[in-house]
Amino acid sequence: MTKTYRIEKDSMGEVRVPSEALYQAQTQRAVDNFNISPYTMPEDLIVALAYIKQSAAITNSQLGLMDEDIADAISSSAQSIIDGQYYDQFPIDVFQTGSGTSTNMNANEVISTLASERIKKLVSPNDHVNMGQSSNDVIPTAIQISAVITTETQLIPAMKHLTGSLIKKQRELEGIVKTGRTHLMDAMPVTFSQELSGWESQINHVKQSINTSLSSVRALAQGGTAVGTGINAHPRFAEDFCQNLTQLTGVSFEPSDNFFFNLSSQDAIVALSGQLKTLAVSLMKISNDLRWMNSGPLAGLGEIELKALQPGSSIMPGKVNPVIPEAVAMVSAQVIGNDSTITIAGQSGNFQLNVMLPVIAHNLLESIHLLTNACISLADQAITPFTVRRDNIDKALAKNPILITALNPVIGYLKAADIAKKAYKQGRPIIDVAEEETDISREDLEKLLTPKTLTIGGIA
Repeated sequence: MTKTYRIEKDSMGEVRVPSEALYQAQTQRAVDNFNISPYTMPEDLIVALAYIKQSAAITNSQLGLMDEDIADAISSSAQSIIDGQYYDQFPIDVFQTGSGTSTNMNANEVISTLASERIKKLVSPNDHVNMGQSSNDVIPTAIQISAVITTETQLIPAMKHLTGSLIKKQRELEGIVKTGRTHLMDAMPVTFSQELSGWESQINHVKQSINTSLSSVRALAQGGTAVGTGINAHPRFAEDFCQNLTQLTGVSFEPSDNFFFNLSSQDAIVALSGQLKTLAVSLMKISNDLRWMNSGPLAGLGEIELKALQPGSSIMPGKVNPVIPEAVAMVSAQVIGNDSTITIAGQSGNFQLNVMLPVIAHNLLESIHLLTNACISLADQAITPFTVRRDNIDKALAKNPILITALNPVIGYLKAADIAKKAYKQGRPIIDVAEEETDISREDLEKLLTPKTLTIGGIA
């Protein structure tokens, strides 16, 4: 089938645009110019752009700068994008002009076409849809809006789901004692509940830090226009815009107290990305602990058994691998890499504008989505269903020479070390050797060396 085209014009002249496209000349120029990757701008960012155009139109109408029928047409057209339509009309590569001007104009043109069709008169992409705005404040604002909304509505609930599964598992495993490990070597005993409480605390701490970092991200660039001065925007535009945006999204936003900060830097986003990296580090730690605890089943630690989800080898029958912790560990690696990209991009503020905004948006939103799904997968497919192998745990505990640490205050470190070495060399329970080498009664030794007692702390 032969593809048909129409001619569109912009300030640089004529451009051939596919006949069915809702976008216009500037979008087509970007499609022609940037053929670098398979990645287009994230849908969350497109939705944020639609919210910006909707809120701006409402604000400009309220301020008496735009006819009500045009504002209504822009608002309803933007809403159709928010509702999930027309994402295929945003074809521009992530790796484009650093300000994201092409993507801003893509949104302006699509909404212009839709709005013009609604009211049967020309709605200009620049003069109407982009009124009181510049790509230089629109794209930073879109990054901030999409980051806050996706973090609040997706990532934070997923983190709460993960901590909920950890709390439930702690209750389920209450009182089960295992060998603690430092340097991957046997150490004093801990309970499963204590170990999992450490994981829970990791996630809770980073959740609190993410929420704290969002407070800066809520302060929007919109209203700064081209360089931060607010040229061509009504003096009340920024404040009224945020009020309308908050009402439309149900998420709290406010104007920045310094637009030069928001346009020239991405420090607030860099800080948020840093907290996402911290979450990735936490998930990597938890995943690797699960992998070690599950290792074996015969020649490893064999403390737990993760749920068998799929065959683990194309050549070794019966092999089952810890696939979910491995997948989550890879997510963590990707997010850490994304943070490095965002950090470098954040340094690229030259005078009044950062010029790596699209790649910041791409990496940030990818990290949020990956971490969201990783938290849910780890909770539902690894932590909730794993079972404890009591036989392996109890056997290791009985012969753990490190238990002698509890007798340090009674017999001294050197004597305790001799007992530990003898018990390890002979492969005997520590309590039997301690009974031989000290004058402490068996009854007292049982009280002092009971693994559960040793998880409480204190001095024997």
